[in-house]
Amino acid sequence: QVQLAESGGGLVRPGESLRVSCVASGSTVTIRAMRWYRQGPGNQRELVAGISSGGRTNYADFVKGRFTISRDNTKNTVTLQMNNLEPEDTAVYYCYAECLYGSVTYGYWGQGTQVTVSS
Repeated sequence: QVQLAESGGGLVRPGESLRVSCVASGSTVTIRAMRWYRQGPGNQRELVAGISSGGRTNYADFVKGRFTISRDNTKNTVTLQMNNLEPEDTAVYYCYAECLYGSVTYGYWGQGTQVTVSS
């Protein structure tokens, strides 16, 4: 089992920056990829960014050049730095860990952290 705890959400104005973090605990040695998803009001949950255990990253087109995902395996944390935020970025941001137990893959979710971008 892996537990994920997000932090760092809040209310910011358009154009400002915010950093959200996720700390993993439990069977962290099984974690492979980590990702950030978000779910805005009335929308489905969507992938924002991901990072592999080796540091390879991928981003949704709508955040490229504005958001940066990073990972510290020694602290079992993944961070999403969000710059030049837009009202459309308003959503609950969820951390996700993809874990490998032998040959079986499991996924774990955090509880989410609210990010609101409004003037």
